Amino acid sequence: MAVEGGAKCVKYLLFFFNFIFWLAGLALIIIGVVVQVKLNKSILITDFEASGAPIVIIAVGVIIFFIAFFGCCGAWKESYCLVTTFAVLLTLIFLVEIAAAIAGYVFKDKVTKYLEIGFEEAMKNYTTVAESRDAVDEMQKMFKCCGSHNSTSWQFYFHNSSVPDSCCKNVTAGCGKSPKLEDLNSEGCIGVIDKWIKNNVLIVAGVALGIAFFQILGIIFACLLMKGIRSGYEVM
Repeated sequence: MAVEGGAKCVKYLLFFFNFIFWLAGLALIIIGVVVQVKLNKSILITDFEASGAPIVIIAVGVIIFFIAFFGCCGAWKESYCLVTTFAVLLTLIFLVEIAAAIAGYVFKDKVTKYLEIGFEEAMKNYTTVAESRDAVDEMQKMFKCCGSHNSTSWQFYFHNSSVPDSCCKNVTAGCGKSPKLEDLNSEGCIGVIDKWIKNNVLIVAGVALGIAFFQILGIIFACLLMKGIRSGYEVM
């Protein structure tokens, strides 16, 4: 028996919000990938404590992406079993997101340490390991920085006050050989990346709160629809 009255309205609302969940899942995947690339590829961080939270975000995004489709089917078919399963899975995802947020907060102070360790190691291997050289050059160009703390950080690895060309404000071949100080990016990469993380964490938190709000609404609508479907079964 098809749901009627308010339950029918809830059915279509749940269908609509599942579309929002689909977009939310896509947003989480994009955010997770961007953060993972910034923290991992560019900085050569491989410690799970530093990169674990972005991986969890990506995984949650993928799961929400598929659960949204699952919820749409349950709402459209008015299946008590599908809608109940959808509500339970969405609740579990919500709890996982809370756990990821807590983990991100707990390990936020360790990220800077891993940044410094990873970047110092890459600087040490700059002239001998192509992967380290490419990663450092990419980061220094991307964030317009030079060395771990400033351009003098390179004095342990280069001679005659030379630095990688990627330290230059205007990157050209050979510009890092005995350059003038004013021609180099003045800020160190560790400080710049740390600022970038702190500036963007509010954006990530805002998006996460928005997604969590829609998830709570989805759980509520699913429970209301479950009640409407059960009432229809009882009438039959």
